[in-house]
Amino acid sequence: MAIAFRKKKMDSRFWWQIFLAFAMAPAGARSQSTDAIGFLSIDCGLEPGSSYVDPLTNISYVSDVGFIDTGVNRNISVAYMVDVRARRYLTLRAFPNGTRNCYTIRSSAVARGSKYLLRAWFFYGNYDGLSGQPQSFHLHLGVNYWDRVNVTTAESSYRTEIIAVATAGYLSVCLVNTGTGTPFISGIDLRPLRDSLYPAANERRSLVLFSRWNLGEEADYVRYPADPVDRVWMPWSFSSQRNWNDVSTNSTVENVPGDFFGAPSVVMQTAVTPINSSILVLAWDPVPGDVNQFFPILHISEIFNLSGTNQSRQFSYYVNGLRTLGNIVTPPYLYADAVYGEVPLPSFPTYNISLEALSNSTLPPILNAFELYVTMSNTSVPSDAGDVDAMTVIKERYQIQRNWMGDPCSPIAFVWDGLNCTYSFSNSPRVTALNLSSSGLIGEITKSVASLSALQYLDLSYNNLTGSIPDDLANLNSLKLLDLTGNQLNGSVPSNLLEMAQNGLLTLRLDGNPHLCNNGTSCNVMPAPKKKKISTPVVVILCIFPVLILLALIAIVWRVRKTQGLRRGGLVNPSNGFLKQTDNALQLENRQFTFMELLNITNNFQKILGKGGFGSVFHGHLEDGTQVAVKLLSQSSSQGTKEFLAEAQHLTRVHHRNLVSLVGYCNEVNHLALVYEFMSQGTLQDHLRGRANSARALSWRQRLQMAIDSARGFE
Repeated sequence: MAIAFRKKKMDSRFWWQIFLAFAMAPAGARSQSTDAIGFLSIDCGLEPGSSYVDPLTNISYVSDVGFIDTGVNRNISVAYMVDVRARRYLTLRAFPNGTRNCYTIRSSAVARGSKYLLRAWFFYGNYDGLSGQPQSFHLHLGVNYWDRVNVTTAESSYRTEIIAVATAGYLSVCLVNTGTGTPFISGIDLRPLRDSLYPAANERRSLVLFSRWNLGEEADYVRYPADPVDRVWMPWSFSSQRNWNDVSTNSTVENVPGDFFGAPSVVMQTAVTPINSSILVLAWDPVPGDVNQFFPILHISEIFNLSGTNQSRQFSYYVNGLRTLGNIVTPPYLYADAVYGEVPLPSFPTYNISLEALSNSTLPPILNAFELYVTMSNTSVPSDAGDVDAMTVIKERYQIQRNWMGDPCSPIAFVWDGLNCTYSFSNSPRVTALNLSSSGLIGEITKSVASLSALQYLDLSYNNLTGSIPDDLANLNSLKLLDLTGNQLNGSVPSNLLEMAQNGLLTLRLDGNPHLCNNGTSCNVMPAPKKKKISTPVVVILCIFPVLILLALIAIVWRVRKTQGLRRGGLVNPSNGFLKQTDNALQLENRQFTFMELLNITNNFQKILGKGGFGSVFHGHLEDGTQVAVKLLSQSSSQGTKEFLAEAQHLTRVHHRNLVSLVGYCNEVNHLALVYEFMSQGTLQDHLRGRANSARALSWRQRLQMAIDSARGFE
């Protein structure tokens, strides 16, 4: 996040000039080393399988392989390698493809309900040769917006940091392409925190760092091991403003019992006090356009021993002239204390915090360090945890080669390809449709599919799935379609699935599985009986008799259909042979589509061609690339199901060169649709008004001919 923090009128642009240096600097030399337990430091773009230990911080860095499976590795330009002191800035990972690409950090590194400091690093280094072209993209933590990364120059570098609670057994860092440049990243740091640290961060709210300053002339960059949790404390001495006194001590500053922030001693050993004044002021401006809710934290310690003297130090805190941060403070000697707010500051166009000495205080206020955070509300709800776990297993089990990154359903703009989800205000999004048709799946059907308890449509057709059909699929109470066409499944079809299909509760498609028994009986092969010699007359009778029976059945069926025509009642689904109950007898010879297939054909009904009395018409493509128009019956349509079916039946029976051809239909309980050939030259209305491809309107002779052709078609 670009920092607009200032000392009165401080120019915040100096932040970019010093950022790269402090990001690579070692921790304060006066600190005692501790073990980096639970640290994870990812060097993005590092050679797969590589790792190294940084000699300055003694922190281990690993490649990002295993945390992400998209993107391309890149090196920064040679011209910018000379001044780079940190190895992690030599490489990066860029994401030229896909809208959202996510790093997923899981396993032993993340525990649900635990608190973490998460930091992302960016150094451009003209890796793509487009120096001078501004680039911008967004950063998300899971399903929620985290920050905006702006790249303005080749030497631009950036750091953003967040304190968050893991709501699941993993954390996702997602880079989102906003159409203004290719996202890239140099590194990611994960640091575990005690649950008591930063109490304002919880499962409903995260804290994004706005600025963190170590005050005092002797202050230096401070990182691990001086700070056990590896926060980066930036020295205030970079500022050109020198209107404060810098003070320091060599004595160790301890943390008070129950401390909520754990400021390191090396940070608290330096401080500032106002010059010839009893008031110390901090001022900053919010980032324009951002909705900023600020949480300031003021770290205070008395570094002078005032006991036995006539001196005293007491002061109060004010925000924009209002006392909102606490009561009168007397800094404890050589103990780190803090003043902070439990709720965000009120909204102001500009902010200033003043520390004002009391009238009986002989010494001015003192300030050792300052942190400023803005809130990140966790407003977007992640998908159901069980669905996330199931989809993760499915992705890993079949090595799905799609951009399945981050949360499967949330935000709605980034739903995984092949999924449909339902959303509500009170519940997490649920996966209701999964289409993995023609996805190269190999092996058995994983039982994790049955964990998608809200699933309604499951299409696993045209893969190389083997083994038996899991009985657990019958536990999916909402399942309406199970398409297993064109696999290598074997064994018996579970009887409960057959029963659901026969009762009209499930459309079950099993064609193209030559080793599958779909008659509900056992597939056990019985030993062949001993052959007996059969006389020639018996053989002739046995051959002729079935033929006569077959001819008789054909004659009966022909007679019944001729006399009765179409009747209301049950339908036999030609694709699976099971009875399908319906209120409308739409027995058509054209192709029958499932609603799931319509979703794929129209790319989730993305492109609308027009609207009519029945509902909307959408553009789509069949598997062979043929363009079609899909007319979907709307629930609010002024014309009912009866009229809808009548149109379908007429178009099925009548074929004429002046009538649009019916490709197929969808006839599910809540979804009725007709699929027509697509008329690529536009609508009749467009031609009549001269808005088609040719801007000229039709002549009267052409209009008359069209009217005659239409009449012939209706006739």
